[in-house]
Amino acid sequence: MKKSTLFYVLFTCFLYQVSAQTATVQGIILDDAKTPILGVNISTSNNGTETDINGTYSLKIPSNQDVEITYSHVGFKNIKITVNLTSGDIYEFNPLFKTDIEQISEVIIKTGQRQRVEGIVTLAPETIRKIPGANAGVETLLKLLPGVSNNNELSTQYAVRGGNYDENLVYVNEIEVYRPFLIRSGQQEGLSFVNTDLVRNVEFSAGGFQAKYGDKLSSVLDITYRRPVDFGASLEASLLGGSISVEGISKDDKFSGIVGLRYRDNGLFVNSRETETNYRAGFADAQTFLSYRVTDKFELGFLGNVSVNDYNFEPQARQTNFGTLQDPLALVVFYDGQEEDRYETYFGALKATYDVSDNYTAKLIASTYNTQEQEHFDIFAEYRLGVPNTDIGSEDLGEVEFTRAAGSQLTHARNDLDALIFNLEHKGTISINDHLIDYGIKYTHEDIRDRQQEYEVVDSAGFSIRPPFSDFANDQPYQAFDAPLAPYSSVRAFNETQIDRIQAYAQFGNKTVIGNTEIFYNLGIRAHQWTVNDNLTNTTESQAVISPRAQFAVKPDWEKDMIFRISGGLYHQPPFYRELRDSTGTVRPNVKAQQSVHLVLGNDYSFKLWNRPFKLVSELYYKSITDVNPYTIENVRIRYAANNNAKAYAYGLDMRLNGEFVSGTESWVSFGYLKTEENINDRGYIARPTDQRLKFGVLLQDYVPRIPSLKMYLNLVYNTGLPGGSPNYADPYDFQTRLRDYKRADLGIFYVLADQNKTFSKGHWLHPFKELSLGFEIFNIFDVQNSITNTFVRDASTQQQFAIPNFLTPRIFNLKLGMRL
Repeated sequence: MKKSTLFYVLFTCFLYQVSAQTATVQGIILDDAKTPILGVNISTSNNGTETDINGTYSLKIPSNQDVEITYSHVGFKNIKITVNLTSGDIYEFNPLFKTDIEQISEVIIKTGQRQRVEGIVTLAPETIRKIPGANAGVETLLKLLPGVSNNNELSTQYAVRGGNYDENLVYVNEIEVYRPFLIRSGQQEGLSFVNTDLVRNVEFSAGGFQAKYGDKLSSVLDITYRRPVDFGASLEASLLGGSISVEGISKDDKFSGIVGLRYRDNGLFVNSRETETNYRAGFADAQTFLSYRVTDKFELGFLGNVSVNDYNFEPQARQTNFGTLQDPLALVVFYDGQEEDRYETYFGALKATYDVSDNYTAKLIASTYNTQEQEHFDIFAEYRLGVPNTDIGSEDLGEVEFTRAAGSQLTHARNDLDALIFNLEHKGTISINDHLIDYGIKYTHEDIRDRQQEYEVVDSAGFSIRPPFSDFANDQPYQAFDAPLAPYSSVRAFNETQIDRIQAYAQFGNKTVIGNTEIFYNLGIRAHQWTVNDNLTNTTESQAVISPRAQFAVKPDWEKDMIFRISGGLYHQPPFYRELRDSTGTVRPNVKAQQSVHLVLGNDYSFKLWNRPFKLVSELYYKSITDVNPYTIENVRIRYAANNNAKAYAYGLDMRLNGEFVSGTESWVSFGYLKTEENINDRGYIARPTDQRLKFGVLLQDYVPRIPSLKMYLNLVYNTGLPGGSPNYADPYDFQTRLRDYKRADLGIFYVLADQNKTFSKGHWLHPFKELSLGFEIFNIFDVQNSITNTFVRDASTQQQFAIPNFLTPRIFNLKLGMRL
């Protein structure tokens, strides 16, 4: 420990004069006659400069924080702007000084150059909070992007460019966050970790990301929570629950904090589905981000979250009509039993940031995540499969009159999991002229204790159906079978697993100019070593991987504003606990990291249409994936084979056109084409479970021209059907059928009583409100019957299996109130 401390002190002393996180504001200042002004004072709270004889200036400012800059000169009115720039950014601001106009309100400037160069999508927090969705939040907006798919509106999980739900990184203020393990259906999920009331900035990369981000195969979602500059509060309430947040700052401006509370109840959706239930569930969390500036150079931050999800589900009955007009069928089910689930998560992180010099910033991050999960259920289902009455004039219209099959099913589970994850990370940023160096080292310890006990017993017309293994030849009811009864599926396992990880990265970025063409590049390398220890079998396995990555961007000196990008490298996904556990619940420590060679070609074209700003972003991508760990998806639960016995590929095209389709608002249209296949045990290529072939997404914001306070928000999604819905033990090479296409439209209409464009004088009852709106939402406007899985009914007499779709939510109405003080 003493050697590490001494090394750190020597290292920081060596770099003290070398580097830090800064950005540059520069430009030229003219007067009314367009003449350069000499001696204009440009100042911040910490430093300043003056314009030269040509009216030009250049000012270094701290990055990643709000900085107020004042422009002043004798005989002219002062100009003030507030900027928030990323490290290494250069922003050009050319104010025109006038003698007869004083700028009253602040100008807020945020740069988008870095995002364009790196191919990062930036999402506005205001849009995130306003866009309607069954599970509104950041993930709802992500699903409207090309390459991002989810066919379950009750789930916040998403798949990106052929990957699965476990292949996406999520950071909040540079701290990696996690989600529960045992959740198997979207209606159990409750709340996403990200609290939109606290969000300041959202960035998303769908692939080809830098080495500073962790080891996952698909995407990065990078969230920044805001640091308050004044007192504020917000409230949102609807039939689905509500949220409240409070923020403030101390008198000396050193301490600031923001706290958010949320509650959600999915009863509005669950009770509208075809299964009649007694449903009691509540999802609640409390989250806070606190910041204390000890000195001008040293700052401490704390991110905390406590989440409690209770899910009690007692199904009563269900009837699902399916088939065709010529051959209508119906499944009628009567239930007994219930499901009781509980998920408790606790997360805390402490982040220390020290500006060693103007060019070097060092950070130390420590975080702890604990999840305690319980999944207990015993549900007995008796079913009848028959022909419904289709006589429109009959009193028994829709009821099953003739039964073709009858049977029952018992499902049981006593699954419990306790996981503790600890992280300790040091990272730094060095800025030398236009060169930017990032490095980091991270230690992670994962301790998982898991009990998995579940089985399914299937009975058809009095005959217990055994697992379809060759060892159990069964010709019931024609020939007696006298072997002992066995459940159709059964898993029983107890695991105690520890995983220790050491990760490190270094990357170098720079900007150069060849002629009038700007060139940006970033080169990086990442290493990951991990050791899995299975306490029950006393098995230990250690492995390591190295991932080089690179990004290049070129901005030609053309009249058209275009940027061309190429990025990629070698990406690995070392197995997390769920990827080590096979279908029998056994942990296999020797599972290797999945590996992907990733290449992305992109173009960013900014232009004017109808004299309004637009941007078209296009990306071609290809992934060659080896050491693939095959899996199946049931609703949102992923089951791995825990065996690197496959290889795969994915390629596609993503396009997004965004801009002011309606003046003063941002909307977009997106299109995605994807093909991803895998080859298991050299049996040939078949579609992967996430082969979402076509994707269309539309986000539209609008208002009534004569009543601009009446606003409309619409999101449309069309996804082609996914492979899936196969029964247990099914060979994927025999079941390559697809679910139906997913089509959904959600609409929100709100009347804005107050916002930044609609303020009121002191004494008016609306004066305290920065924002106040009231309206309603319609989910699934066209009442489309989307399905997420199939229920398979087995008939012993005919030896047939019928796939009955499990439909998602129908059309739902919701009232919503939102306000900010």
